Amino acid sequence: MKKVYVKNSRPGRLHLHLLPALIWLAAVAGVVGLFYHRSQSFEVIGIAQGQIRQIAAPCDGRIKSVYVQLFEKVQRGQTLAVLDDEQIKAQIATISAEIKHLMAQIVPTQEALLSEAAVRETDKMTAQRRFSVDVENARLRILELKTILATDRMTLQDLALETKIAEELINQGAIAPYELQKAQSARDIVAKTIEENENLMEQAEQALKKAQQRYDEFAQHQLLHPLVDSALAVIHEAIEVQECLIDELLVQCEVLELKSPFDGVVIQIQGRANELAVHRPGEGDIRRPGEVVMAGEPIVTIAEAKPRDVIAYLREDQLDWPTEGMSVELVKNNPPAQIARSQVSYLGPVVEVMPERLWRNRNMPQWGRPILIKIPPGLKLLPGEAVGIRGL
Repeated sequence: MKKVYVKNSRPGRLHLHLLPALIWLAAVAGVVGLFYHRSQSFEVIGIAQGQIRQIAAPCDGRIKSVYVQLFEKVQRGQTLAVLDDEQIKAQIATISAEIKHLMAQIVPTQEALLSEAAVRETDKMTAQRRFSVDVENARLRILELKTILATDRMTLQDLALETKIAEELINQGAIAPYELQKAQSARDIVAKTIEENENLMEQAEQALKKAQQRYDEFAQHQLLHPLVDSALAVIHEAIEVQECLIDELLVQCEVLELKSPFDGVVIQIQGRANELAVHRPGEGDIRRPGEVVMAGEPIVTIAEAKPRDVIAYLREDQLDWPTEGMSVELVKNNPPAQIARSQVSYLGPVVEVMPERLWRNRNMPQWGRPILIKIPPGLKLLPGEAVGIRGL
């Protein structure tokens, strides 16, 4: 009997199983290749950009504290730096002294007016003078309370910052809890004083309204006497001057604490092009406590962590290519590579010099018309990252 030998078919089966996998890998490679080729073909290169804000000093002064470091992430409303308020406190003290001087002047003025009235004027003229003096006294009282509140509010702000620092030091084990309790107690006392003076301010404002109302009602039925107006004119004008000064200082007090306008990252202070050569290393990072700054000088610069737009420049042979609202594709070649659709938001009105990094030849400036394209959700870009742009 003949023996029958059956050949092993396992290798053939293995090849049949590998064939779909090889085809799938080839398809993936083809798709990747097409994606890469597609991502490399675009008409214009743009740069992702976000908002950059220079947080500047609102007035001349000395930097008291800086609470952020270079490249630190910050949140909207976070305190970045605080300017010293000693100069404003000194000015408020001067105004307070002037108010006391005016209050001292108004007493003999009132007595002189009343004695004059007893000799030459009627009882009605005496009442008119008394009403007028009551109005000025009420205004002086309000002005006095304003100066006290301004000083106390600045003190409260300082104590609040000291309390915050004490809490951080306790967490680090650098100070005893007693120091924090002492700071909190001082802060609470000043806060209570401010609350009481605010109540007194409301009462003083009501007293001024009533005094002014009495004066106006009386004046409607009587002839104004020039002697009364001239006797109080100087004091009246001096009070107006001090009111304007204290209001101006109160506005300055509110902006001594510099806060972040949005979520972002602290970056280097950006100077003008002709100033960059004279900056020493580290000089333009962040201004430091103790430095004197002039009004308008930047202390900290904040950049948005996520860019909002892509700015690109059309060459002179492309000026008529896009239109506002035109659909385009944004191509990101850096890993992870992405392609996203967006629209042209704005077209620049003039042809201008492109950023140097977009020049074909670094020794030859290139001009172009700027266009702005909104970055769509899901496209992950860093500020300053290059992006390819092509029309659809």
